[in-house]
Amino acid sequence: MSANPIPPLHLYSVPSDPQPSAEPPKRERPRTAWTADQLMAADFPEPKWAVPGILAEGVSLLAGPPKVGKSWLSLGLALAVAAGGQAFDSVPVEGGPVLYLALEDTPRRLQTRMGKLLGGQPAPAGLTLVTECPPFPQGGTEAIAQWLDRNPDARMVVIDVFAKMRGQAPQGVSAYDADYVSVGYAKRLADHYGIAVVLVHHVRKAGSDDFLTEVSGINGIAGAADATLVLKRARGQADGILHVTGRDMDEAEYALSFQAASGAWHLLDGPVSDHTVGDTRATILRYVRAHPGAKPKDMAGEVPQVDMDTIRHTCNRMADAGQLTKDAGGRYYPDTDTRTQAAQEVSALSGCPVTPSDQHEHPGQSELELSGLSGATEAEGEAG
Repeated sequence: MSANPIPPLHLYSVPSDPQPSAEPPKRERPRTAWTADQLMAADFPEPKWAVPGILAEGVSLLAGPPKVGKSWLSLGLALAVAAGGQAFDSVPVEGGPVLYLALEDTPRRLQTRMGKLLGGQPAPAGLTLVTECPPFPQGGTEAIAQWLDRNPDARMVVIDVFAKMRGQAPQGVSAYDADYVSVGYAKRLADHYGIAVVLVHHVRKAGSDDFLTEVSGINGIAGAADATLVLKRARGQADGILHVTGRDMDEAEYALSFQAASGAWHLLDGPVSDHTVGDTRATILRYVRAHPGAKPKDMAGEVPQVDMDTIRHTCNRMADAGQLTKDAGGRYYPDTDTRTQAAQEVSALSGCPVTPSDQHEHPGQSELELSGLSGATEAEGEAG
Protein backbone atom coordinates (compact mmCIF):
# COMPACT_ATOMS: atom_id res chain seq x y z
CA MET A 1 0.00 0.00 0.00
CA SER A 2 1.27 3.46 -0.84
CA ALA A 3 2.37 5.63 2.06
CA ASN A 4 0.49 8.58 0.57
CA PRO A 5 -2.73 7.23 -0.91
CA ILE A 6 -4.76 9.52 -3.14
CA PRO A 7 -7.71 10.77 -1.09
CA PRO A 8 -11.15 10.16 -2.56
CA LEU A 9 -12.78 13.06 -4.36
CA HIS A 10 -15.57 14.77 -2.44
CA LEU A 11 -17.42 17.93 -3.22
CA TYR A 12 -15.62 19.53 -0.30
CA SER A 13 -12.15 18.23 -1.20
CA VAL A 14 -11.50 20.08 -4.48
CA PRO A 15 -8.66 22.56 -3.79
CA SER A 16 -9.81 26.11 -3.22
CA ASP A 17 -8.13 29.30 -4.39
CA PRO A 18 -5.75 30.56 -1.67
CA GLN A 19 -6.90 34.10 -2.36
CA PRO A 20 -10.07 35.22 -0.58
CA SER A 21 -13.00 34.69 -2.88
CA ALA A 22 -15.67 37.23 -3.64
CA GLU A 23 -19.17 36.69 -2.33
CA PRO A 24 -21.16 34.67 -4.90
CA PRO A 25 -23.77 36.73 -6.73
CA LYS A 26 -27.19 36.81 -5.17
CA ARG A 27 -29.87 35.21 -7.31
CA GLU A 28 -33.38 36.48 -7.36
CA ARG A 29 -36.07 33.98 -6.57
CA PRO A 30 -37.88 33.10 -9.82
CA ARG A 31 -41.32 34.60 -10.11
CA THR A 32 -44.07 32.00 -9.89
CA ALA A 33 -47.35 33.94 -10.23
CA TRP A 34 -48.82 36.36 -12.78
CA THR A 35 -52.16 37.62 -13.91
CA ALA A 36 -53.04 36.43 -17.40
CA ASP A 37 -52.33 39.80 -19.01
CA GLN A 38 -49.00 40.09 -17.18
CA LEU A 39 -47.95 36.65 -18.36
CA MET A 40 -48.82 37.42 -21.98
CA ALA A 41 -46.87 40.69 -21.80
CA ALA A 42 -43.79 39.11 -20.18
CA ASP A 43 -40.58 38.73 -22.20
CA PHE A 44 -38.87 35.41 -21.42
CA PRO A 45 -35.36 34.58 -22.65
CA GLU A 46 -34.88 31.59 -24.91
CA PRO A 47 -33.79 28.44 -23.04
CA LYS A 48 -30.06 27.89 -22.84
CA TRP A 49 -28.78 24.78 -24.61
CA ALA A 50 -25.89 22.76 -23.21
CA VAL A 51 -26.02 20.69 -26.43
CA PRO A 52 -28.22 22.35 -29.09
CA GLY A 53 -31.27 20.28 -29.92
CA ILE A 54 -30.45 17.60 -27.35
CA LEU A 55 -29.76 19.02 -23.87
CA ALA A 56 -31.45 22.23 -22.73
CA GLU A 57 -31.58 23.88 -19.33
CA GLY A 58 -33.75 21.89 -16.99
CA VAL A 59 -33.62 18.23 -15.98
CA SER A 60 -32.88 15.65 -18.67
CA LEU A 61 -33.11 11.95 -17.95
CA LEU A 62 -30.49 9.91 -19.88
CA ALA A 63 -31.55 6.27 -19.71
CA GLY A 64 -30.37 3.04 -21.26
CA PRO A 65 -29.57 -0.59 -20.44
CA PRO A 66 -26.43 -1.38 -18.43
CA LYS A 67 -23.19 -1.38 -20.44
CA VAL A 68 -24.77 0.35 -23.46
CA GLY A 69 -22.31 3.24 -23.09
CA LYS A 70 -24.23 5.88 -21.12
CA SER A 71 -21.22 6.80 -19.00
CA TRP A 72 -18.97 7.16 -22.06
CA LEU A 73 -21.63 9.35 -23.69
CA SER A 74 -22.23 11.56 -20.64
CA LEU A 75 -18.51 11.99 -19.89
CA GLY A 76 -17.84 12.85 -23.53
CA LEU A 77 -20.56 15.50 -23.44
CA ALA A 78 -19.20 16.89 -20.17
CA LEU A 79 -15.71 17.24 -21.68
CA ALA A 80 -17.09 18.91 -24.82
CA VAL A 81 -19.18 21.45 -22.91
CA ALA A 82 -16.40 22.22 -20.41
CA ALA A 83 -13.96 22.83 -23.28
CA GLY A 84 -16.40 24.61 -25.58
CA GLY A 85 -15.80 22.06 -28.33
CA GLN A 86 -18.07 19.81 -30.37
CA ALA A 87 -20.50 17.31 -28.86
CA PHE A 88 -20.67 14.01 -30.73
CA ASP A 89 -17.74 15.33 -32.81
CA SER A 90 -20.13 17.49 -34.85
CA VAL A 91 -22.41 19.73 -32.72
CA PRO A 92 -20.78 23.04 -31.61
CA VAL A 93 -21.40 23.78 -27.93
CA GLU A 94 -20.88 26.84 -25.76
CA GLY A 95 -18.16 26.31 -23.15
CA GLY A 96 -18.59 26.72 -19.43
CA PRO A 97 -18.01 24.97 -16.10
CA VAL A 98 -19.43 21.45 -15.73
CA LEU A 99 -19.85 19.36 -12.59
CA TYR A 100 -19.70 15.59 -13.19
CA LEU A 101 -20.73 13.31 -10.32
CA ALA A 102 -19.24 9.93 -11.28
CA LEU A 103 -20.72 8.03 -8.35
CA GLU A 104 -19.94 4.53 -9.69
CA ASP A 105 -16.35 5.28 -10.66
CA THR A 106 -12.93 5.57 -9.06
CA PRO A 107 -10.44 8.37 -9.85
CA ARG A 108 -8.24 5.86 -11.67
CA ARG A 109 -11.09 4.71 -13.91
CA LEU A 110 -12.08 8.30 -14.65
CA GLN A 111 -8.49 9.13 -15.56
CA THR A 112 -8.34 6.17 -17.95
CA ARG A 113 -11.62 7.05 -19.63
CA MET A 114 -10.77 10.71 -20.01
CA GLY A 115 -7.39 9.81 -21.44
CA LYS A 116 -9.08 7.82 -24.20
CA LEU A 117 -11.69 10.48 -24.89
CA LEU A 118 -9.19 13.33 -24.97
CA GLY A 119 -6.82 11.51 -27.32
CA GLY A 120 -3.83 13.59 -26.29
CA GLN A 121 -5.70 16.91 -26.06
CA PRO A 122 -5.36 18.87 -22.80
CA ALA A 123 -8.01 18.24 -20.18
CA PRO A 124 -10.36 21.22 -19.65
CA ALA A 125 -10.01 22.95 -16.30
CA GLY A 126 -13.71 23.72 -16.54
CA LEU A 127 -14.71 20.14 -15.71
CA THR A 128 -14.97 19.22 -12.02
CA LEU A 129 -15.14 15.48 -11.32
CA VAL A 130 -16.49 14.07 -8.06
CA THR A 131 -16.79 10.42 -6.99
CA GLU A 132 -18.71 10.85 -3.72
CA CYS A 133 -21.70 12.96 -2.81
CA PRO A 134 -24.50 12.45 -0.29
CA PRO A 135 -28.00 11.82 -1.61
CA PHE A 136 -30.19 14.82 -2.34
CA PRO A 137 -32.20 14.63 0.92
CA GLN A 138 -29.05 14.25 3.07
CA GLY A 139 -27.14 17.33 1.91
CA GLY A 140 -26.49 16.62 -1.76
CA THR A 141 -28.70 19.46 -2.91
CA GLU A 142 -26.85 21.97 -0.76
CA ALA A 143 -23.42 20.68 -1.84
CA ILE A 144 -24.26 21.06 -5.53
CA ALA A 145 -25.86 24.46 -4.92
CA GLN A 146 -22.68 25.70 -3.24
CA TRP A 147 -20.61 24.62 -6.24
CA LEU A 148 -23.04 26.40 -8.55
CA ASP A 149 -22.88 29.56 -6.42
CA ARG A 150 -19.12 29.59 -6.90
CA ASN A 151 -19.42 28.89 -10.62
CA PRO A 152 -22.09 31.32 -11.85
CA ASP A 153 -21.29 30.56 -15.51
CA ALA A 154 -21.87 26.81 -15.06
CA ARG A 155 -23.73 25.16 -17.92
CA MET A 156 -24.28 21.57 -16.87
CA VAL A 157 -24.34 19.09 -13.97
CA VAL A 158 -24.20 15.36 -14.73
CA ILE A 159 -25.24 12.82 -12.09
CA ASP A 160 -24.05 9.30 -12.97
CA VAL A 161 -25.98 7.46 -11.66
CA PHE A 162 -29.22 8.98 -10.41
CA ALA A 163 -29.92 6.02 -8.08
CA LYS A 164 -26.97 7.09 -5.91
CA MET A 165 -28.52 10.53 -5.32
CA ARG A 166 -32.22 9.87 -4.96
CA GLY A 167 -32.10 8.64 -1.35
CA GLN A 168 -34.62 6.39 0.36
CA ALA A 169 -38.29 6.84 -0.43
CA PRO A 170 -40.34 8.31 2.41
CA GLN A 171 -42.52 5.79 4.19
CA GLY A 172 -46.12 5.61 3.09
CA VAL A 173 -45.46 7.33 -0.25
CA SER A 174 -46.37 5.70 -3.56
CA ALA A 175 -43.62 4.72 -5.99
CA TYR A 176 -44.78 7.42 -8.42
CA ASP A 177 -44.70 10.14 -5.77
CA ALA A 178 -41.30 8.99 -4.48
CA ASP A 179 -39.82 9.13 -7.99
CA TYR A 180 -41.38 12.53 -8.63
CA VAL A 181 -39.99 13.94 -5.38
CA SER A 182 -36.50 12.57 -6.04
CA VAL A 183 -36.29 14.25 -9.47
CA GLY A 184 -37.77 17.38 -7.93
CA TYR A 185 -34.52 18.03 -6.05
CA ALA A 186 -32.62 18.22 -9.34
CA LYS A 187 -35.45 20.19 -10.93
CA ARG A 188 -35.22 22.94 -8.32
CA LEU A 189 -31.47 23.26 -8.88
CA ALA A 190 -31.85 23.36 -12.66
CA ASP A 191 -34.62 25.96 -12.59
CA HIS A 192 -32.97 28.20 -9.97
CA TYR A 193 -29.56 28.29 -11.66
CA GLY A 194 -30.73 28.04 -15.28
CA ILE A 195 -28.54 25.04 -16.13
CA ALA A 196 -28.88 21.58 -17.64
CA VAL A 197 -28.94 18.75 -15.09
CA VAL A 198 -28.48 15.28 -16.61
CA LEU A 199 -29.62 12.27 -14.58
CA VAL A 200 -28.11 9.01 -15.85
CA HIS A 201 -30.53 6.16 -15.22
CA HIS A 202 -30.87 2.47 -16.10
CA VAL A 203 -33.46 0.86 -18.36
CA ARG A 204 -34.68 -2.36 -16.80
CA LYS A 205 -37.88 -3.22 -18.61
CA ALA A 206 -38.20 -5.36 -21.72
CA GLY A 207 -37.96 -3.72 -25.12
CA SER A 208 -40.96 -1.79 -26.41
CA ASP A 209 -41.98 0.14 -29.50
CA ASP A 210 -42.45 3.18 -27.25
CA PHE A 211 -39.00 4.02 -25.91
CA LEU A 212 -40.47 5.89 -22.93
CA THR A 213 -42.02 2.72 -21.50
CA GLU A 214 -38.57 1.14 -21.20
CA VAL A 215 -37.35 3.49 -18.47
CA SER A 216 -37.49 2.03 -14.98
CA GLY A 217 -40.03 3.94 -12.91
CA ILE A 218 -40.80 6.09 -15.93
CA ASN A 219 -44.10 7.49 -14.72
CA GLY A 220 -42.77 9.45 -11.78
CA ILE A 221 -39.24 10.07 -13.03
CA ALA A 222 -40.16 11.26 -16.52
CA GLY A 223 -43.16 13.11 -15.15
CA ALA A 224 -40.85 15.41 -13.22
CA ALA A 225 -38.06 15.62 -15.83
CA ASP A 226 -38.14 18.22 -18.60
CA ALA A 227 -36.73 15.84 -21.22
CA THR A 228 -36.08 12.13 -21.60
CA LEU A 229 -33.24 10.66 -23.65
CA VAL A 230 -33.04 6.90 -24.17
CA LEU A 231 -29.89 5.30 -25.61
CA LYS A 232 -30.64 1.97 -27.26
CA ARG A 233 -28.51 -0.52 -29.11
CA ALA A 234 -29.28 -0.64 -32.82
CA ARG A 235 -28.94 -2.94 -35.79
CA GLY A 236 -27.21 -2.14 -39.03
CA GLN A 237 -24.50 0.48 -39.32
CA ALA A 238 -25.39 2.41 -36.15
CA ASP A 239 -24.15 1.25 -32.74
CA GLY A 240 -26.87 3.14 -30.92
CA ILE A 241 -29.99 5.24 -31.34
CA LEU A 242 -30.58 8.21 -29.06
CA HIS A 243 -34.30 8.89 -28.69
CA VAL A 244 -35.08 12.40 -27.42
CA THR A 245 -38.34 13.98 -26.30
CA GLY A 246 -39.13 16.85 -23.98
CA ARG A 247 -41.28 19.80 -23.09
CA ASP A 248 -39.18 22.33 -25.00
CA MET A 249 -38.05 20.18 -27.93
CA ASP A 250 -39.53 18.11 -30.70
CA GLU A 251 -39.30 14.34 -30.47
CA ALA A 252 -36.29 13.17 -32.45
CA GLU A 253 -33.97 10.23 -33.06
CA TYR A 254 -30.22 10.33 -33.66
CA ALA A 255 -28.08 7.51 -35.04
CA LEU A 256 -24.76 7.20 -33.22
CA SER A 257 -21.56 5.28 -33.79
CA PHE A 258 -19.37 4.19 -30.88
CA GLN A 259 -15.63 4.44 -31.47
CA ALA A 260 -14.16 1.73 -29.22
CA ALA A 261 -10.59 3.01 -29.56
CA SER A 262 -11.45 6.46 -28.21
CA GLY A 263 -14.63 5.73 -26.25
CA ALA A 264 -16.42 8.51 -28.14
CA TRP A 265 -19.94 8.51 -29.55
CA HIS A 266 -20.19 10.14 -33.00
CA LEU A 267 -23.34 11.48 -34.62
CA LEU A 268 -24.05 9.84 -37.98
CA ASP A 269 -25.34 11.87 -40.92
CA GLY A 270 -28.84 11.38 -42.24
CA PRO A 271 -32.03 9.92 -40.79
CA VAL A 272 -31.88 7.02 -38.35
CA SER A 273 -33.49 4.73 -40.93
CA ASP A 274 -30.39 5.04 -43.11
CA HIS A 275 -28.30 3.42 -40.41
CA THR A 276 -30.59 0.82 -38.88
CA VAL A 277 -31.23 -1.25 -42.01
CA GLY A 278 -28.97 -3.45 -44.09
CA ASP A 279 -26.49 -2.00 -46.54
CA THR A 280 -28.74 -2.55 -49.59
CA ARG A 281 -31.75 -0.86 -48.01
CA ALA A 282 -29.61 1.99 -46.72
CA THR A 283 -28.22 2.58 -50.23
CA ILE A 284 -31.72 2.54 -51.73
CA LEU A 285 -33.00 4.96 -49.06
CA ARG A 286 -30.20 7.42 -49.74
CA TYR A 287 -30.72 7.22 -53.51
CA VAL A 288 -34.50 7.67 -53.33
CA ARG A 289 -34.12 10.55 -50.92
CA ALA A 290 -31.80 12.27 -53.39
CA HIS A 291 -33.92 11.28 -56.43
CA PRO A 292 -37.63 11.17 -55.47
CA GLY A 293 -39.66 9.24 -58.02
CA ALA A 294 -36.82 6.86 -58.92
CA LYS A 295 -37.54 3.40 -60.30
CA PRO A 296 -35.60 0.23 -59.45
CA LYS A 297 -33.74 0.34 -62.79
CA ASP A 298 -32.43 3.81 -61.82
CA MET A 299 -30.86 2.36 -58.70
CA ALA A 300 -28.92 -0.40 -60.39
CA GLY A 301 -25.77 1.69 -60.67
CA GLU A 302 -25.82 2.46 -56.95
CA VAL A 303 -25.91 -1.19 -55.88
CA PRO A 304 -24.00 -2.97 -58.66
CA GLN A 305 -23.41 -6.02 -56.50
CA VAL A 306 -27.18 -6.69 -56.35
CA ASP A 307 -29.20 -7.98 -59.31
CA MET A 308 -32.27 -6.14 -60.62
CA ASP A 309 -34.81 -8.65 -59.27
CA THR A 310 -33.39 -8.26 -55.77
CA ILE A 311 -33.60 -4.48 -56.04
CA ARG A 312 -37.25 -4.69 -57.13
CA HIS A 313 -38.14 -7.11 -54.34
CA THR A 314 -36.26 -5.00 -51.78
CA CYS A 315 -38.08 -1.84 -52.87
CA ASN A 316 -41.44 -3.63 -52.60
CA ARG A 317 -40.62 -4.91 -49.13
CA MET A 318 -39.49 -1.44 -48.05
CA ALA A 319 -42.77 0.00 -49.32
CA ASP A 320 -44.68 -2.68 -47.38
CA ALA A 321 -42.67 -1.81 -44.27
CA GLY A 322 -43.38 1.90 -44.64
CA GLN A 323 -39.74 2.83 -45.37
CA LEU A 324 -40.70 4.02 -48.88
CA THR A 325 -43.90 4.96 -50.66
CA LYS A 326 -44.78 3.78 -54.17
CA ASP A 327 -47.08 5.29 -56.79
CA ALA A 328 -49.09 3.56 -59.50
CA GLY A 329 -46.27 4.00 -62.01
CA GLY A 330 -43.78 2.03 -59.92
CA ARG A 331 -41.88 5.13 -58.79
CA TYR A 332 -40.57 5.30 -55.22
CA TYR A 333 -40.44 8.19 -52.77
CA PRO A 334 -38.92 8.51 -49.29
CA ASP A 335 -42.29 9.49 -47.77
CA THR A 336 -45.85 10.39 -48.70
CA ASP A 337 -45.21 14.13 -48.61
CA THR A 338 -42.53 14.03 -51.29
CA ARG A 339 -44.66 11.64 -53.33
CA THR A 340 -47.62 14.03 -53.37
CA GLN A 341 -45.53 17.21 -53.56
CA ALA A 342 -42.53 16.00 -55.53
CA ALA A 343 -42.13 19.30 -57.31
CA GLN A 344 -41.58 21.22 -54.09
CA GLU A 345 -38.20 21.37 -52.48
CA VAL A 346 -38.45 20.73 -48.75
CA SER A 347 -35.82 21.29 -46.10
CA ALA A 348 -36.12 20.28 -42.46
CA LEU A 349 -35.13 22.87 -39.92
CA SER A 350 -34.15 22.28 -36.34
CA GLY A 351 -36.14 23.96 -33.63
CA CYS A 352 -33.04 25.40 -31.98
CA PRO A 353 -29.99 27.37 -33.08
CA VAL A 354 -26.77 25.52 -33.86
CA THR A 355 -24.86 28.12 -31.92
CA PRO A 356 -26.57 28.96 -28.61
CA SER A 357 -27.90 32.50 -28.36
CA ASP A 358 -26.30 32.90 -24.95
CA GLN A 359 -22.79 32.29 -26.23
CA HIS A 360 -19.99 34.10 -24.46
CA GLU A 361 -16.75 35.24 -26.02
CA HIS A 362 -14.46 33.76 -23.37
CA PRO A 363 -16.04 30.69 -21.73
CA GLY A 364 -14.19 29.10 -18.86
CA GLN A 365 -14.19 27.81 -15.33
CA SER A 366 -14.47 30.17 -12.41
CA GLU A 367 -12.80 29.37 -9.11
CA LEU A 368 -13.17 25.85 -7.76
CA GLU A 369 -13.67 26.54 -4.07
CA LEU A 370 -16.27 24.05 -2.97
CA SER A 371 -18.06 23.22 0.21
CA GLY A 372 -20.41 20.40 0.98
CA LEU A 373 -21.03 17.19 2.82
CA SER A 374 -20.01 13.61 2.20
CA GLY A 375 -21.85 10.56 3.22
CA ALA A 376 -21.55 8.02 0.43
CA THR A 377 -19.13 5.12 0.08
CA GLU A 378 -17.08 5.01 -3.09
CA ALA A 379 -18.52 2.48 -5.50
CA GLU A 380 -16.17 0.27 -7.45
CA GLY A 381 -18.67 -1.01 -9.99
CA GLU A 382 -18.07 -0.40 -13.67
CA ALA A 383 -20.23 2.39 -15.13
CA GLY A 384 -22.96 1.52 -17.55
